[in-house]
Amino acid sequence: MTAIRLLLVDDDPLVRAGLALMMGGADDIEIVGEAADGAEAEALVDRTRPDVVLMDLRMPSVDGLTATERLRAREKAPQVVVLTTFHADEQVLRALRAGAAGFVLKDTPPAEIVDAVRRVAAGDPVLSPAVTRRLMAHAAGSTADTRRTRARARAGALNDREREVAVAVGKGLSNAEIGTGLFLSVATVKTHVSRILAKLDLNNRVQIALLMYDAELLDEPGENGN
Repeated sequence: MTAIRLLLVDDDPLVRAGLALMMGGADDIEIVGEAADGAEAEALVDRTRPDVVLMDLRMPSVDGLTATERLRAREKAPQVVVLTTFHADEQVLRALRAGAAGFVLKDTPPAEIVDAVRRVAAGDPVLSPAVTRRLMAHAAGSTADTRRTRARARAGALNDREREVAVAVGKGLSNAEIGTGLFLSVATVKTHVSRILAKLDLNNRVQIALLMYDAELLDEPGENGN
């Protein structure tokens, strides 16, 4: 089995040492580098080609949000897991919108952080629907109407079936659960998800969920059999 290539990014050397010790005990994870800020992280990504970057948000010079936006804009972008001390924070939400696959708190138990890296490497987001809603509620404000209008315009590019799948993704359902609810095979669900990502120019399922939330489509009756 090929090991997951992991890059650690945090300006605190003690935090990096703790993460390295934590991750070093996993046989399926290889730490390919450590960076103290976003600029150093970008350079190391070029040299080490990690599968996953565990990224602190608050750092001097180039912060984690800027680095995440730059990394996820690349053609062959590594997955990014945001490392933060806050449950609900505007920067976390912006990082997710930029394509981060999820976030973990710095006080999360070690086994859960290791599991998060594994899940993201496998293509699964590390973000529950409840956390998504809490983040969105935290960020809600005077721009809500504009955000909803723009999100609904983008969602209009989807056909009826793709929209049903997108809403189900936004509700946190797995491919198997979506297939059961919509009477589709898992392979067909995967195909629809891939088409949704391509049509909407999104990076991952987290961004689908955020867009469906922005468009206020997650609470509409009749979706996915509800």
